[in-house]
Amino acid sequence: MSFRYSFIVLLGCMILLPQNALATNGIEETNNIEEVRSLLAPHKALYDINLVATRSGSQILNISGKMYYEWKPTCDAWITDHRFNLFYEYADSPGMRIMSDFSTYETFDGKTFNYSARRKRDGELYEELRGKADLSSEKPVALFNMPEGLSFNLSDGSMFPMTHTLNMISGAKSGRKIFNSAVFDGSDKDGPVEINALIGKSVNAMNIVEANKSLDMSLINTPAWKARMAVFPLKGDEEAADYEMSLIFHENGLISDMLIEYDDFSVTQKLIALEKVDSVSCNGH
Repeated sequence: MSFRYSFIVLLGCMILLPQNALATNGIEETNNIEEVRSLLAPHKALYDINLVATRSGSQILNISGKMYYEWKPTCDAWITDHRFNLFYEYADSPGMRIMSDFSTYETFDGKTFNYSARRKRDGELYEELRGKADLSSEKPVALFNMPEGLSFNLSDGSMFPMTHTLNMISGAKSGRKIFNSAVFDGSDKDGPVEINALIGKSVNAMNIVEANKSLDMSLINTPAWKARMAVFPLKGDEEAADYEMSLIFHENGLISDMLIEYDDFSVTQKLIALEKVDSVSCNGH
């Protein structure tokens, strides 16, 4: 299982749009990406991850752990750091602890994306990924230097995670309900995915998130929306979603609550600690 970057969602149904739906039908019309960017709040957050449901035939008894996330801008790019520490318990085999680190560097223009990931199973490194993706060339491509030789062609209109987040927030603020895009995040060897999302109603997250001294509630007391999202592989002929998510996302880039549903189990991602991060001071940004 790969927990991809946590950024949006879909309510109730799945709606497929043409691959170029963004360019032809909506978000660019609002012309407010710079405004949205000014609303983003650099922060670091800690989430509890817990199993909440299993389906018939699942061998998983329990999943528990934490995810640390930090996001901030540098002078010319967004940088993110994700760290997972999860314990899996199985009905027919010993439990295992999976620890992973995933970092990204995405330029403000959304054209260049560097990524690296390391995963350990019970303390032993079993996977390492590293590479760079470029959307500015005639043939956009993601090239891995670890493992060497792995690459993916990226379709026109593809996005990296922060660009996708900016456009989701922009769409929500302008009343857009449906959002579809190809997204590459470099978190695994499977390449880009298609994300079909439905943006729901605005919500007051202060009524949902339980306050505690570890949470900076000023980050939570911001405009927010419910959403539902389905994530589909772009390679192969699979028609079913790899997984679906329901979440609450904020105009400042925060995710305050999330449910992730796989074929045989579901987990929640609950916010338990949150604080602001100082921005880098740069001329022109």
